[in-house]
Formats: sequence, structure tokens, C-alpha cells
Amino acid sequence: MTTGARSASIERATKETQISVTLGLDGTGRTDIRTGVGFFDHMLDAFGRHGLFDLIVRCDGDLEVDAHHTVEDVGIVLGQCFREALGDKAGITRFSSLAMPMDEALVLAAVDVSGRGELFWDVPIGPERVGQFDCELGHEFFAGLARDAGVTLHLRKIAGENAHHILEGTFKAAGRALRLACQPDPRVVGVPSTKGSL
Repeated sequence: MTTGARSASIERATKETQISVTLGLDGTGRTDIRTGVGFFDHMLDAFGRHGLFDLIVRCDGDLEVDAHHTVEDVGIVLGQCFREALGDKAGITRFSSLAMPMDEALVLAAVDVSGRGELFWDVPIGPERVGQFDCELGHEFFAGLARDAGVTLHLRKIAGENAHHILEGTFKAAGRALRLACQPDPRVVGVPSTKGSL
């Protein structure tokens, strides 16, 4: 796992979840995910691998209730790791967008590492569940991630019928778009903003 300057490790404990996340922005996509929610682990693995983020996630959540707190709170802590690892954001690309195909599904992701964390979600999914995973939790994860990372994140389904494919395409698209937006651009001097800060 990467341990360079663009990395962060954060722990968060509440009555609902105990979470630790380690993130390396300049990694190779090595992941070690254990949240107790199998499908969510699969999605986080896809996010890390396609973002080329080195990612370790541990979560002990109140799964006897449901997976809501686990998924949302992991998004929050991962977002905090992104914010810390990016530091003052000097030299980053800042913007990116791409369309990610996943079989019949096609998902658009667009990112602005703006310092203003907000999610714009237009990812309708027909089935309510993939296995035991509530599809609406995809929104909860990305809302926490975007808010706490301080990034503007647009996610939109362009095509797709299979809920697994749509969600997996969304996680892959977001990981890839964040990778491109966070990567250094050698032509950028200082912070990429006319205001001088992000």
C-alpha cells in the first residue's frame, strides 16, 4: 500500500459504526475491504481498482438493523480521507468526466474538486435490491463521499437495465473520474482556481 504524502488514514467511531479507512491516491488499485456487506465490498473494490487508489476499509456496523449506517458512514470517512490526502490541492487536474460502460449499462461521472461538496444523482434503478443490498444505498454512499471530500460529483445513468451492472458502473465511473481529477498536472502552477484556493 502507498504511504506517500498523498495518503490519509482516518478512524471514526459512533454508536452505529466503527470505521477505519486508509487511502493512497497514487497507488496501483490494491484493496483490502471488509465491511460485512458483501456487495458493498465488491463495489468498493471496483472503486479502488479502477481509481488506482490503494484502499483499506474496515467497518463494524449495526448490520442487525440494516446496511444503511455502514454504507453511509464509510462514504463519510472515505470522503474525509480524500480531503486530507489532497491537502491544499496544488497542482491537481481538478476537473474530469467520463462515460463508463458496464455491459448494457452506461454511467456518466463528472467531478470538480471544488471544495464545495455536493452530489447530483440521476441513477434510476428498477429493482430495489441486489441480493441483500438496497440499491438506494448507492446514493447514500456517494452523498457522504462527495460532501466530506469537498467535491462536486455528478452521476447519471445513460442506459442500463441490470441493477448490479448499473451500480457497478457507477462505482467504477466515480473511481475513474476521481482518479483523473485528483491526479497531478505538471502544467498547473499552484491551485487550479482563479480565486487562488479550493
